[in-house]
Amino acid sequence: MTAPRISSAVLLTRGTGEDYEIYLVRRAPSLRFFGGYWALPGGVVDPVDHDGEERIDEDDTHRRCAARELFEETGVLPAPLAAALGDRERRTLRSQLLTGGDPAPFRALLDAHPAATDELVPFARLTTPPFAPLRYRTRFLHFTLPPGEEPTIISGELTAGRFGRPGELVDAWIAGEELIVPPAVGFLRRMRGRTLDAFLGEIDGVCRDYEAGTLAEVRNTPGVWMVPLETPTIPPATTTNCYVVGHGRLFVVDPATYDAAERRRLFDFLDLRRDEGRTLAGVLATHHHPDHVGSINAVAARYGLPVFAHPRTLERLPAGFDDGRPLRDGDALELGEAPDGTLGWRLTAYHTPGHDQGHLVFVESRYGAAIVGDLCSTVSTIVIDPPEGHMATYLASLERMRHVPMGVLYPAHGSAHRDGHELLAQYLEHRAGRERKLLAALSDVARGDAELLSKVYDDVRESILPLAARSLAAGLEKLEAEGRARRIATGWISAD
Repeated sequence: MTAPRISSAVLLTRGTGEDYEIYLVRRAPSLRFFGGYWALPGGVVDPVDHDGEERIDEDDTHRRCAARELFEETGVLPAPLAAALGDRERRTLRSQLLTGGDPAPFRALLDAHPAATDELVPFARLTTPPFAPLRYRTRFLHFTLPPGEEPTIISGELTAGRFGRPGELVDAWIAGEELIVPPAVGFLRRMRGRTLDAFLGEIDGVCRDYEAGTLAEVRNTPGVWMVPLETPTIPPATTTNCYVVGHGRLFVVDPATYDAAERRRLFDFLDLRRDEGRTLAGVLATHHHPDHVGSINAVAARYGLPVFAHPRTLERLPAGFDDGRPLRDGDALELGEAPDGTLGWRLTAYHTPGHDQGHLVFVESRYGAAIVGDLCSTVSTIVIDPPEGHMATYLASLERMRHVPMGVLYPAHGSAHRDGHELLAQYLEHRAGRERKLLAALSDVARGDAELLSKVYDDVRESILPLAARSLAAGLEKLEAEGRARRIATGWISAD
């Protein structure tokens, strides 16, 4: 697993007591990491911020990084630096940072005013859970907006900025009006109705618990908790995302882990949800593959829950649960009242075979969150492995879900994707491109599987080739059924 990148983020506030506001910036939709979301200003520690690799995660480094990123992104400076710069020098220095120029002059400015970063106060640290290929170990620092300073956003990696009271920002998130990065959602929910000092006094302990192993409340949209758990899955993934869906009435989707310690963490997470007054209503399985089902029986037994799945999946799940209930295409489970008070909230099952014969996708009706299992992933492509896997059927499932209303897409492997339809379209285009390469590799001269694999999957790592060979077989099976490829004794030829 790749080591997390060291980064700093700034909780920029104005106001006092309970009457304070938080400044958020909106990330450009094109950005790989949380594109289109509102977030705290910040970024990755640069070599200019520290004095040797052994100091990359020290608080002095984070203070310098936070000051640099805050100025680059919002134009805000600590009072000593603002007093030291004329307007023209200030504009030039910020422009230099925004355009990727040499950050050394900013570091020199900080070194000339060593007390300038004293008001950037570290208060917590979080590490991205191991579901994402791009992870960050982030130090959070609080900074009060100095008199005379006003944040401004210059369009580029950021598209907007705003101050807002914690309660107002949370309400906008619950209403589905704004996407906010999960760590900021967690902070804002704890700030709501409390003084800033009270929040700062407790949040370090909360984050230390997360760093020590307590499952964090990762929530991209209201009503869905992402719970990544270690499983024996296919690299580069190392975890399978379990999801807890609902508000007062909860369903647990794909409790996947086999590991006793991971299972204990999941139980603690579910116990806490129950202690909050919520009801656990059932366990759902997207499909029967081993990296999705490791704790289904344990969760069902501990909480006395029925197990819901496609009939083909129910008959292949590990024995041990008492109450199995079939879900067919279009069946809906009642979630009760949505987080914003909307009634008639439902979770609808869509039969999406192709990767697995009994595969289901679940879409909730209020925010359009789609829990897609192995229909697609944000860390790799999906293996289509005949005879269980069937390429034409899989492509039809992708195409079908493109026409189902949805918002954020939640895969079994990897981080959530802001625009589900966009990711589905990318998957369809990727598969179409792979098929074009396969057709180009076929001719009237027979080629064996190994030769075709080397031509069609020449862009994948050698360790992935055995898996690619299974998807190649599925692609050839599809072309053969369509009359565009033919197997002969010595290999495959074009039938066009």
